[in-house]
Amino acid sequence: MKLDKIHNIYFIGIGGIGMSALARYFVAKGKCVGGYDKTPSDITKALNALGVKIHFEDAINNIDDSFFNKETTLIVYTPAVPKGHAELDYFKSEGYQVLKRSQLLGLITENTFCLAVAGTHGKTTTTSILGHLLKVCNVPVTAFLGGISENYDSNLIINGTEVSVVEADEFDRSFLTLSPNLAGVTSMDADHLDIYGEASELIKSFEDFTKKIKPKGKLFVKNGLPLSGITYGIEDDSDYTIQNIKIENGTYVFDVQTPKAVLKNIHFNLPGRHNLSNALLALAMAVEYGCPHQQLANALASYKGVKRRFTYHIKTNELVFIDDYAHHPEEINAVHQAVREMYPDKKVLAVFQPHLYSRTRDFADEFANSLAQFDELLLLDIYPARELPIEGVTSQWLLEKINNEHKRLVNKSNLLIELRKSSAEVILTIGAGDIGEEVKHIKKEFSLAN
Repeated sequence: MKLDKIHNIYFIGIGGIGMSALARYFVAKGKCVGGYDKTPSDITKALNALGVKIHFEDAINNIDDSFFNKETTLIVYTPAVPKGHAELDYFKSEGYQVLKRSQLLGLITENTFCLAVAGTHGKTTTTSILGHLLKVCNVPVTAFLGGISENYDSNLIINGTEVSVVEADEFDRSFLTLSPNLAGVTSMDADHLDIYGEASELIKSFEDFTKKIKPKGKLFVKNGLPLSGITYGIEDDSDYTIQNIKIENGTYVFDVQTPKAVLKNIHFNLPGRHNLSNALLALAMAVEYGCPHQQLANALASYKGVKRRFTYHIKTNELVFIDDYAHHPEEINAVHQAVREMYPDKKVLAVFQPHLYSRTRDFADEFANSLAQFDELLLLDIYPARELPIEGVTSQWLLEKINNEHKRLVNKSNLLIELRKSSAEVILTIGAGDIGEEVKHIKKEFSLAN
């Protein structure tokens, strides 16, 4: 397919974080962009402000006439779109050019120098750090992010089109559409077993991904993963390693040993050892791309984070309120480690919304262990996303497995009342569903009280 022949691009599921980054990209390219999504959101409002036509009812007669030219129109959809979607079925049956999001990303990046970050955790933070590093070093880069960068208030960074930075998403084996020059793998924990069935199949897909790297390309691997490449790690014998870690005023200060040099006294503002690891991978990939060491050190110090990744909403002596996207037991463990490191003497309450019935079922015992670590736990109902309920898999069932004396099941409607009952000095909201919508209510409630 020749993208230069395409003038109109219609996105089904345009409010998704990956889809909206592509929509922004084509708006910047001067294309006519429109789409459908199930519900309005901050993302769809931001796209509206860019002139993107969006509607929220699955009906062909809602689609603007400009998208009915088969020769000049491309239809893009996300795997999250359910079967039987009227608009998608129509475009497929009428012979339009229809691509999955991942296929389109593969097309956009195939003629660029592509840096791709894969892994079951850490992709979004690492790609946003990497995009920021390259932008500050004035590389002609376009970075497609799976979250909203705090530095750019966007999920797209554009500073040119010769180089691309992308998340290589293992869901639905999407990352096999990419052919990167430099690729990094952060983690390979079992996840998406509704797609893969067995953890061994997930591992095989990562092995297949590494075979997609272009000739003379390079693979970066977190030390300990069953892949061979340039290794990175914290306080170990990796090719790239962080040493001499200190915390000063809530900021990490550390040295980085690279294969050729030592970078001294680097500052990084995101809490948690998992974020140190993400920063190291981004730094290693940028070094191998050819960015100057000192410029990279300065750029890393100016990185502000991604929305809903350990995002502070209240930070006073009396109360800290943090929101995070963590939705896998290992991610919850990472958030717990970060909050204990930053606030070792404070009482911590976590509000968790499980995401997907299948993930809750597949990792119930691991979720129970990770959630039991907090001083107090409020558990919301499972967010179904793309799934129908599974008999016997409920938040009450999960709650009974959690060994914590201060746990209870709550509804979103009385969440603020339950939070008011607590004496916790640190409040965390955790999950990948619509729990993010509760953040503004919690922030308002407690900001007024303090």
